[in-house]
Amino acid sequence: MSTNMDNVEGNVPIEEHESDNEKSKPKRKRMKDRSEVWEHFIKEETHTGMEARCKYCGMRYKCGTKRNGTSPLWAHINRCRKYPYNTPKESKQSLLSFKSNKIESGCTSGLSYVKYDPTVIRKALSEMVIVDELPFKFVEGVGFKKFCNVMEPRFHVPSRITVAKDCYETFLTQKRKLKLVLKNCNSRVSLTTDTWTSIQQINYMCLTVHFVDNDWNLQKRILNFCPISSHKGEEIGKEIEKCLLDWELEKVFCITVDNASSNDTAIGYMRRKINGWKAGVLKGRFLHMRCVAHIVNLVVSDGLKIVNESITRVRQAVRFIKQSPSRLVRFKKCVVEEKINSKKLLCLDVPTRWNSTFLMLDAALVFEYAFERYYEEDPHYVIELNEREGKGCPTSEDWETVRRFSEFLQVFYDLTLRVSGSLHVTSNLFFHELVSVAVLLKDLMTNDDVEMCLMATKMKEKYDKYWGDPEKINMLIFIAVVLDPRYKLDYVEWMLIEIYDSKHAFVLVNNLKESLNALYEEYRGSSGDVIREEVSSSMDSSQFSPKQKKLQYGWTI
Repeated sequence: MSTNMDNVEGNVPIEEHESDNEKSKPKRKRMKDRSEVWEHFIKEETHTGMEARCKYCGMRYKCGTKRNGTSPLWAHINRCRKYPYNTPKESKQSLLSFKSNKIESGCTSGLSYVKYDPTVIRKALSEMVIVDELPFKFVEGVGFKKFCNVMEPRFHVPSRITVAKDCYETFLTQKRKLKLVLKNCNSRVSLTTDTWTSIQQINYMCLTVHFVDNDWNLQKRILNFCPISSHKGEEIGKEIEKCLLDWELEKVFCITVDNASSNDTAIGYMRRKINGWKAGVLKGRFLHMRCVAHIVNLVVSDGLKIVNESITRVRQAVRFIKQSPSRLVRFKKCVVEEKINSKKLLCLDVPTRWNSTFLMLDAALVFEYAFERYYEEDPHYVIELNEREGKGCPTSEDWETVRRFSEFLQVFYDLTLRVSGSLHVTSNLFFHELVSVAVLLKDLMTNDDVEMCLMATKMKEKYDKYWGDPEKINMLIFIAVVLDPRYKLDYVEWMLIEIYDSKHAFVLVNNLKESLNALYEEYRGSSGDVIREEVSSSMDSSQFSPKQKKLQYGWTI
């Protein structure tokens, strides 16, 4: 066998054998022509030779010779900043951005610096979810991920669970900051609370704190929004107490609630607890503040139970127009033909909101002539309204009656807006609004219009239920006006005599003066204790005589 192999290979030289094999094989294409790196480069002939130019940034590299391989090209692609799918290592160098940036002087600078920081982006993402009330699964949407990839390919979009944790961390951070602000605040705080039942039959309670910070700015913050077991007064009181203990709040001045009977029980429960903390003012005498806007709502709602027939006809006319898109299109055509330029829209009222009745009448009055033209163009309008409640279309007398009712309700609507403000102080406005309502109802009760007179009488009964009894009125409503340098005590006494009878006015004036004196003594005592503590801590008693020591510690005043 070895002989055969020797015969085969011995007759042919080794060098010639190898060269024949090379000739028999097909020539392979050069590897540089097949490399994927050439998808990102363009070959160009220059005076110095063949060069490869980057499609993204224009960087040039030598190519075309054996010593110029593809390794430098791959290295460039991995660090090219303009390559859209590149994720290079994070650079500590900040980038300049030509975006508007406000500076302290109030001017705007067109140049600012931006540094990539995934922590800052995640924080901004959690704040976006909170502020815009987005669901957590929003971050897992395909469109949002694509948007983030285009904006910042280096940022990895977190899952909805991670975003939920970030939102909770943001909440805890803000809670710690607010706790510190409330702890260092020199003023007392006031609370507002309300409860309601959702469509899922779950009871909720919201607790909001209002206070004036050390810079004399009015602040409003929601402390708690939580489910409660029931609307019973004791359950509401326990939940408020639990929240105040969690926030370490004791200096509560008053709590504003609506006029539900359960709230009376809740306020009584909180009064006992705050007095137990030794933090109440005059043992919680002014703790219960009835919501003025809610009382106005009850007063007007009682008056609207006597529904005028003219209001019913206008309501039925508005309902007829809004029941069909084709009717609405025809009505808009009538508006254009009557040359009525208004952005108001027809709206229907709801039984639980009296202000919706005012808005319905206010909008309908603008389109009075459009209704009259529609009456001429649509025969079904007359036929159908004659069969409905109200028995007919609105006449000119009906529109005149509606106009009077609308002007009457306008007063209460504007009043509600004024006393419902949360970004400015409203306590000094309550007494003036109370007086204006009393004067208006007093004038209407002597009106020649029987229906307006009946409505005013019905509203006055509800008014007297909450503001007619001197013992049920919170004296802070009057004290806020007394402390206003524009009015003082004499003005309040004069107005009380004007809107109440002599007996009730006498009781209210005496209660007001007694409350003012009691508050003065309360605050003088508390401020005196603070001053004495500061003086005693800053001065060395050994430097004074026995008589001076008595003065220092407040033994003699």
